[in-house]
Amino acid sequence: MATAATASATAATRFTLLAGAGLRSRITRRPTAVRFQRQRGLTTTALLKTADLLPKAQGQPETLDYRVFLVDGGGRKVSPWHDVPLRAGDGVFHFVVEIPKESSAKMEVATDEAFTPIKQDTKKGNLRYYPYNINWNYGLLPQTWEDPTSANSDVEGAFGDNDPVDVVEIGERRANIGDVLKVKPLAALAMIDEGELDWKIVAISLDDPKASLVNDVDDVEKHFPGTLTAIRDWFRDYKIPDGKPANRFGLGNKPASKEYALKVIEETNESWEKLVKRNIPAGELSLA
Repeated sequence: MATAATASATAATRFTLLAGAGLRSRITRRPTAVRFQRQRGLTTTALLKTADLLPKAQGQPETLDYRVFLVDGGGRKVSPWHDVPLRAGDGVFHFVVEIPKESSAKMEVATDEAFTPIKQDTKKGNLRYYPYNINWNYGLLPQTWEDPTSANSDVEGAFGDNDPVDVVEIGERRANIGDVLKVKPLAALAMIDEGELDWKIVAISLDDPKASLVNDVDDVEKHFPGTLTAIRDWFRDYKIPDGKPANRFGLGNKPASKEYALKVIEETNESWEKLVKRNIPAGELSLA
C-alpha cells in the first residue's frame, strides 16, 4: 500500500488516466496523512488496497452513538463512500455492506459525517428498524451519487434521492457490516420512494458458488427463481406496516438488464465526480 506524502512533499502528483477513447490528465490534491487521492475511472489502485480494509466499530450496537468506520492496514480511517474505489476491474465493482442479510436494523452510511461511517438510521430521535428482516446483503456502491437536482426521463422524471446507489447482493453468505465485497451487477430496479428515484442494483458476490452461472437478468430467474420478484415486493411493501403507502417502481415495474444497470452505475459515478469536484453544491453532505 502506498503511504501518505511526507512533510517534505511540495507538489501535487500528476496522473494520466484512461478515460473513454482517449487519455486525460489532471492534477490531484497532495495526499494527507489520513486521506487518499481519488481518481476517475480507476480499476485498480496502489493508493488503497481494499483487501486491507477492515470495519472498526465504536460504541455499542443499537445505540445512537454506534458507528462502524472503515480503516486501512495502518489503522487510518477511510470513507466507504468516497475512498473505496468503485471499479475493481473486468466489469467488477466494489460493494460496501451496510445491512447484513437476515437482519432488521436500518444501517446506512452517514453521508453528513466525516469519513461517512455506517450508523443506524433514526427518525424523531429513535433508532429505525425494518418491520421484518431483509433477506439479502444490502449496501452501497462507493463513488456513486443519485443527484437530487437531476430528473431521470426514463423514470417518470424522478429526481435522485441524494444518496449513493444501493446494492442488493443475492449470494448465499451472510456478510458483516462494513465488509467490502467484489460484485458483478445483474439487474436494476427503479424504485420511486416518495417521489425520489432510489436505484436498487441487483448483484452477486464473486465468491458465491453460483457467481459464474449468472451474468444478466435472465440468469437470475433461472438460478435464483423468484428472487427478483421477492426483492421488488420487499422494497415495495416494507413501509406499509408503518401506515405509509407502498413504494412504486418505474421501467414498467420490471427489472432492467445488466446493460442498463451498468448505465446507471456510470451515470451516478459521473454525478459523484461532479459532487466531489464541487461542481454541484454539496449542502450538508460530507466530502471529507
